Amino acid sequence: MKAFGKKPTGEELEKVKLSPNYNNDIFNNLHDTPMMTSESPMIKQIWRFMNKPAHTSPPNELPSVRTDLRNIPGDKPVIVWFGHSSYLIHVNGKNILVDPVFSGHASPFSFFAKSFPGSDVYSVDDMPAIDVLIITHDHYDHMDYETITKLKLKTSLVCTSLGIEATLSYWGFDKNKIIEFDWWNEKQIDENMFLAAAPARHFSGRSLSRYKTLWSSFVLRAGNYSFYIGADSGYDTHFKQIGDKYGPFDIAMLETGQYNEDWRYIHMMPEQAVQAAIDLKTKVLLPVHWAKFALALHPWDEPIKRVVSKAKELKVPIATPMIGEPIIIDKSYPHEQWWLTVS
Repeated sequence: MKAFGKKPTGEELEKVKLSPNYNNDIFNNLHDTPMMTSESPMIKQIWRFMNKPAHTSPPNELPSVRTDLRNIPGDKPVIVWFGHSSYLIHVNGKNILVDPVFSGHASPFSFFAKSFPGSDVYSVDDMPAIDVLIITHDHYDHMDYETITKLKLKTSLVCTSLGIEATLSYWGFDKNKIIEFDWWNEKQIDENMFLAAAPARHFSGRSLSRYKTLWSSFVLRAGNYSFYIGADSGYDTHFKQIGDKYGPFDIAMLETGQYNEDWRYIHMMPEQAVQAAIDLKTKVLLPVHWAKFALALHPWDEPIKRVVSKAKELKVPIATPMIGEPIIIDKSYPHEQWWLTVS
């Protein structure tokens, strides 16, 4: 199945091997990062996941806002979140789309990891022409075959992590329109747009093989504005390193959901995301990686409740838009607790 993608081979693999982050035939995190910390049998963990509690999904349809993405007004940057880790950044007349998943599921199979009712109000047809498509890593909930292939004709340039070009070219993308980044690689995309890849603490893989492609966060500078595009990541020292090198940021998009104590090295807890925002020196935190898929065992709205509470305690400004509700940098940061209306 094409949805499974393709591992780097030939020239693609030779390029991967040049990375200082690639050793012993795999990519490596900055620090030792066990996938699991629990000693409970794998079969027991699979059983728990396949029999998730009812509260992992919302009891009613999620609310949303319809925004005309082709006619975003004003001279301030606008961010429109589509649930989970998909969002559009409109700045200086350019459209940057991050990790879009509009197929209705976060897996190669339509019946597994289905999206919540009300979270699929946007589709590829609603997207404007995309100047830059950013794919942080190759997991299904960030790199969706159906969505990515439909975006092909709308997309001028794809910026992604090292090794992912193999799958994109396998899916029919022109290699000349793909830029791969290793950690700390920088690229001036045009006279008003700068992009850099930075570390994340995670892993990669679309089938049984893992760590064959890189996982990255990204720093976007456009004019006088700076954005931190956080990928999936456990908490670690890299956030402070990125903040010291590229901060401060106007806004940071950080994962706050789909966590578990057993996975604490590869997914942050909500409270750690608030600390990461402080480390990054961001003015505002936008919590992402929640409100679309039940990929963990916690209640669906627990991530936002925990992150809002911690942000209030540590005095970190936070935006909590509904799906499709615009954030206007320096002007409008939605903060209504809309999830309380769903229960």
